[in-house]
Amino acid sequence: MDTQGSQDTGGGRAAPAADDAGARPSAPGGATGGSERRPVSYADAGVDLEAADRSVAMLGDIVARASRPEVLGGIGGFGGLFAFDAARYREPVLVSSTDGVGTKVDLARQLGVLDTIGRDLVAMVVDDLAVTGAEPLFFNDYLSVGALDPDRVADLVRGIADGCAEAGCALVGGETAEHPGLLEADEFDLAGFGVGVVERDEILGPDRVAEGDVLIALPSSGLHSNGYSLVRRIVAGLDLRADHGLGAPLGEVLLTPTRIHTPDCLALIRHPEVAVHAFCHITGGGLPGNLPRVLPDHLGVRIDTGTWEWPAVVRWLAEQGPVADDEVWRTFNCGVGMVAVIPDSEVAGALEVLAERGVGAWVMGEVGARGVAGPVELA
Repeated sequence: MDTQGSQDTGGGRAAPAADDAGARPSAPGGATGGSERRPVSYADAGVDLEAADRSVAMLGDIVARASRPEVLGGIGGFGGLFAFDAARYREPVLVSSTDGVGTKVDLARQLGVLDTIGRDLVAMVVDDLAVTGAEPLFFNDYLSVGALDPDRVADLVRGIADGCAEAGCALVGGETAEHPGLLEADEFDLAGFGVGVVERDEILGPDRVAEGDVLIALPSSGLHSNGYSLVRRIVAGLDLRADHGLGAPLGEVLLTPTRIHTPDCLALIRHPEVAVHAFCHITGGGLPGNLPRVLPDHLGVRIDTGTWEWPAVVRWLAEQGPVADDEVWRTFNCGVGMVAVIPDSEVAGALEVLAERGVGAWVMGEVGARGVAGPVELA
């Protein structure tokens, strides 16, 4: 059972909670018997409350960068307050999503690069919200550490705040939990939860997709945050600081932050001359595993794989593994972070909107009748 401290930041970031059952010494204070034993403290269990206080003090300015006018109150509450104005909407629907970063965190730990992994976390959550057509409103994070180092925590939360600011949502709260005995001193994990809003009659999804619609690919920034268990197996024992022909250190390439597609998705949705039928966030499962989630049962997609090339890191991993092509397609995003499904008549307008935003999108396929090969045909 975790116990929670009394100091919060960002509307709910608490001083560390420790796993009492796993951390309690069998003989408090090192005593082996006798009638006198010194009192046991939280520090004896591995939890540093003074470090927690320092961490809380450091996070105020970081969290404040990721806010919105609807956020009420400041640092120190037990919950984040967000004044949702229903009058701004005709029939608002709240959308929630939660995710983590997976084993990419272990590469970040090994390389000591902690100020971008929080951005990965935000991207995985808010881009799922955007798939429904929702604007992300607020975000909460959960960070667990083996030992609380205020500087390391600040770096991790800084990445989360940066991601929230880019996505346009508020970081209204979070929890930092210290888990001595369960995690090594430098180990950590993090998860996030976000809420967005969309008008009921503007929810995107399979019911809008029609035969003849076109697939527009929005490029990924790299591997994003999926497939890292396979990545870690492939690179085990290799020098992560060498470039291995990639033009940059391998570790740096693997830790490239996930691109946050939400602002570009919202720009398409809000453009008066572009009708979006669906978005598909390309995460675990790749294109073959995710595109069926936004298609009606009777339709499939044909993807022209000749319209782009795999990123260098994907080709390198496939060769280094080696990894079979079909496994590559269903493990990695292969250069596509998000797919927009739109009517053929509006392709030019959509590509123009994205180009104006600096997004090098392209037409990658089309929607048609589902064939015997299944919902996704890679041609």
